[in-house]
Amino acid sequence: MVEYRDREAFIPYRRADLIKLCIQDGRLSKDKHQPFRDFCEVLAAYCHMQSHRLLEELKDTFAPFNPDADTKRPVMLTSAERDQREEQLVQSFETVLQHANYSKLSDDDLEEAFRQESLIPVKTKVDFDDYKRVVFYYRGDNFKTMTFRHFWFWSADRKIDNLERVALLLKFKDEDYFKSKKQNIEDLNFTPGKMYLYLYKNIPRFDLELLFPNVKVSMNWRDRLLFGVPTIGAAVPLALRVLPSMLLVVGAIIILFFGIKGGTQLANDLQIPVTSEEAQNLLPILVATLSIDMTLGGFAFKQYSSYKNKRLKFLKQVADTLFFKNLVSNAGVLYTLVDSANEEGCKEMMLVYYHLLTAEQPLTKAEIDDRIEEWMEQQLDTKIDFDIHKTLDNLSKPGAPLAESYGATNGQSTVSLANMDDTQRYQALPLHDAKAVIDYVWDNVFQYTASSIDNGVNVDYQTHKS
Repeated sequence: MVEYRDREAFIPYRRADLIKLCIQDGRLSKDKHQPFRDFCEVLAAYCHMQSHRLLEELKDTFAPFNPDADTKRPVMLTSAERDQREEQLVQSFETVLQHANYSKLSDDDLEEAFRQESLIPVKTKVDFDDYKRVVFYYRGDNFKTMTFRHFWFWSADRKIDNLERVALLLKFKDEDYFKSKKQNIEDLNFTPGKMYLYLYKNIPRFDLELLFPNVKVSMNWRDRLLFGVPTIGAAVPLALRVLPSMLLVVGAIIILFFGIKGGTQLANDLQIPVTSEEAQNLLPILVATLSIDMTLGGFAFKQYSSYKNKRLKFLKQVADTLFFKNLVSNAGVLYTLVDSANEEGCKEMMLVYYHLLTAEQPLTKAEIDDRIEEWMEQQLDTKIDFDIHKTLDNLSKPGAPLAESYGATNGQSTVSLANMDDTQRYQALPLHDAKAVIDYVWDNVFQYTASSIDNGVNVDYQTHKS
């Protein structure tokens, strides 16, 4: 059993397609095709029942933090109760994501993604101090080659690190925090103290900051240089050139207001050496100065307009991402992720059961894991890192009591879909008995009768043949 760093546990095929593939594989005899389909159907019903319980718990826990809630609460939670609900919700949310084969994006990975430059070169900033909690998971990390046009006659290909699914939980701090920052609560595009859940598709790593509601846009260092350096560079020689004439400009203004005789005398008293002839020759200097100022101003305006266009493009990209790539938000995320976790768990249990059922002898954990990974690669040309530990644990949960005749000789009191012997090897129940186990579990989900009427399940491993 090998653990891979470059593979994921996600099985990118529908359960119905995997069932067909198992039957077409040829290792099940024809008389077992329909029983296997029936087993998969009742297994899916069992998984759905389990996920329904989890969904109801998540909905109840999320209710106090739901920004889209349209129902009222008869009793408000205390601060301690809210903190407890919040902790419970985050833990359950992460558990569902892990069951759906999502991987956590660490803080270091997130910071590295933020350091990468987006396709639109603007500077972005996300203030993580605004958040009380940030939970970031993804599924499906791959590279895509995309073609980008820079001019109408030139295009270039670029490899994009793409995340096929991104799940995000954001819990904002309370109103007091934002008021302490002198922010108007009404101007915020989120509600302080609430929790936001998002599920996105096909997000490039360098665009992850677009997913945060408080992202801010400003000039990057290149825009600042293009805007500031030429202006400063042209202003310095201009100042050196014009400065000696500035006294003449001041003197000319004085003469203009006080007349030639009085103005000249006042200028001389202020130690500004200017004559009426020099004042009349200032017009070319003023025209040149104005021309240079207009040139610099025009260039600065052009650079600023370029930045504004970039900013508008970036904001449009944000809007497109939030509109076209957002799959679902808030409470809807819980429904989608629980369903995905249910689907993944059911596919995993089905594959383990199938490979145990068709094995000639009991298998160890490592052997089951390797067989499934090799089978996926051979049949579907898909490399996965199968999670055998979680799946065997799930297969061991649905159990039924053994009939007294079998239990007396074997020493067991219950039987599961996959049972481990003394040598740490696993063997699957025959199809008929496996369906009987799940049927027993289903019948005993709610027990309102005085006593059980079930007498147990008879199991005969010796009659089991693939």
